[in-house]
Amino acid sequence: MELSNILVISGKPDLSELVSQTRAGAIVKNIVTGQKFPVFKNDRISSLGEIRIYTNSGEAPLEDVLKNIYDKEQGQPLSFDPKQADSQTMFDYFGQVLKDYDTDRVHTSDVKKVLYWYNILLAAGKLTPTEETSQEATLEKES
Repeated sequence: MELSNILVISGKPDLSELVSQTRAGAIVKNIVTGQKFPVFKNDRISSLGEIRIYTNSGEAPLEDVLKNIYDKEQGQPLSFDPKQADSQTMFDYFGQVLKDYDTDRVHTSDVKKVLYWYNILLAAGKLTPTEETSQEATLEKES
């Protein structure tokens, strides 16, 4: 699962994938619609590979949280719609995939985004295990 080229752009819906870089910014493609558009250096852009979730013992990379959800759901979409679910349902679920998340610093909107992103990335085929992850699993099985 490679999340460094998947971007969150403030003011834009959904997630985007980096297509190419330009002098003034970059060309990205909306993962849901496939529409390409330019973004500029003054746009607020975050890579999913850089996002961390607060835990009681530090921070957990978003990639690890998404992998936990993927494993829990066995590679299937969530059984509920994060946009329609109440906050208690989302926090209960989130506590199952990231047991020690910081309840004071992780907000409902954060959990909703992570769960929504999981469904988008799964539908786009971006959550398949990477070769490195597959090799680690193979080594664990052989031990």
